[in-house]
Amino acid sequence: MVLEAGDKAPNFKLATDDGGETSLAALRGKPFVLYFYPKDDTSGCTREAVDFSAAAAKFGKLGIPVIGVSKDSLASHQKFRRKHKLKVTLASDPDIKTAGDWDVWVEKSLYGRKYMGLERATFLVDAKGVIADAWHKVKVPGHVEAVLAAARKL
Repeated sequence: MVLEAGDKAPNFKLATDDGGETSLAALRGKPFVLYFYPKDDTSGCTREAVDFSAAAAKFGKLGIPVIGVSKDSLASHQKFRRKHKLKVTLASDPDIKTAGDWDVWVEKSLYGRKYMGLERATFLVDAKGVIADAWHKVKVPGHVEAVLAAARKL
């Protein structure tokens, strides 16, 4: 079941690269962006993280935290943050439970080989914990601008 606008955001609790944690419960009462990406320090994922970081102040003015999620370790996230001077929170989902709950752990295909991996997807969740907008199979160019435009309508 693909999550879409109007669906209740699934519960999650994840460790973050800053030594803390983030969860649906901790974010309740404020909107947030949760974006899933396949792997730290790969070209598309880096571009997306850098783009979200460049817009971090604009999301901040709206009171909307941005959290990137992959199955990479916290150490990998910390290295990724330092290398690219990222300004968004990075959360680790090593057991892919959250990815499964958000229905973004999917079958992929590369050169005819099928494998399981994280779909690049973004969710804008409102203050009541309802998905306000969802983007699946995200193409990175222009994506952050689209998320920011949707966030401004909350």
